[in-house]
Amino acid sequence: MLNFNFHRPTDFYFGKGQENSAGEICKKYGGSRVLVHYGSSSAIKSGLIDRVTASLEHSGIKVIKLGGVQPNPMDTLVYEGIELCRRENVDMILAVGGGSVIDSAKAIALGVHYDGDFWDLFAKIAVPTQSLPVGSVLTIAAAGSEGSTSAVISHYENGVLKKKGLNTQLNVPKFAIMNPELTMTLPAFQTACGACDIMCHVMERYFTNTQDVLLTDELCEAVLRTMKVMLPRVIKDPHDYEARANIMWAGTLAHNNMCGVDREQDWASHHLEHELSALYDCAHGAGLAVITPAWMEYVMSHNVMRFARFAVNVFGCQMNYEDPKTTALEGIQALRRLWGEAGLPLNFEQLGARKEDIPTLVANIGQDNHTEGHFMVLDKKQITRVFEMAADYKV
Repeated sequence: MLNFNFHRPTDFYFGKGQENSAGEICKKYGGSRVLVHYGSSSAIKSGLIDRVTASLEHSGIKVIKLGGVQPNPMDTLVYEGIELCRRENVDMILAVGGGSVIDSAKAIALGVHYDGDFWDLFAKIAVPTQSLPVGSVLTIAAAGSEGSTSAVISHYENGVLKKKGLNTQLNVPKFAIMNPELTMTLPAFQTACGACDIMCHVMERYFTNTQDVLLTDELCEAVLRTMKVMLPRVIKDPHDYEARANIMWAGTLAHNNMCGVDREQDWASHHLEHELSALYDCAHGAGLAVITPAWMEYVMSHNVMRFARFAVNVFGCQMNYEDPKTTALEGIQALRRLWGEAGLPLNFEQLGARKEDIPTLVANIGQDNHTEGHFMVLDKKQITRVFEMAADYKV
């Protein structure tokens, strides 16, 4: 077990109707001029923005709005948000949406108090020292950004769309309002993409070289088993409140690092997927459904018993002690089956990606000596092979 520091000072307001207390909650944290940041028109059409705004105004809070956040949020809207916050003397940002909206809000909050280009922070040229307080009303169970230190923003670099993440304690939201009912109107595909992201956040931590981390291994497996059960339920019945609730809380536990504080983590699959979503603008969870099983098959031999344990403890496969590789492969196939039955793509063709673009994907990921991952460190030749396996998988 590795040394660690764990601090997540987020208040979670979980359950039905909690969004109606947004004004009272913002006021508790000193909000008097609040930027309501959101994504598409669906948040308006559903009446959610009106309900949140009414709650804020009822508490005497001045509301400033900025919509338009897209999946794979762009730096252009962040710049706009920074200027708007400065002009309106905003003292808090309330993100109403999923991970993309929350990440955009985090970037704006950091940029308001930084004298230079906010992108310096994401490019690791400068270190953030101050941020506006951020809260969220979560509408998609997926990224876990409502309780994490991370934010991911996209921008064009030499004509190529790139995604960069920034982890800092300043990114941890002050509070998260989490009503599972708000996720019931999501299309099945978005629900499945979110579930895939949740599971991958756990697996990036679960597949580790760190020894004697039994407690967090068990936590990882519990979250994964919950997702295995609840994903088919919610696809079958989008209004299954208990399934929605379990998935929403799993999303928070998957990425607030409670399951991974004591271990070396991998993150190769996420970084490879970032290149897919940057090039094709695909949903992050859809790209992960294609990349992650291919990565698993490629690195499995590094510690086949780790993958066999995954198969047995998460998917209930029978352990083949004479040939653990068989068990490990059964687990990977069970994962693919779960995601495929939920409507997720499993190869390049289903994702809308092209095998001939693999050299571009690999070139965009970094310099020639660039490596990815920690469970098994991958050079660019090995990264190429993972992409090829993802492209070639036969459904």
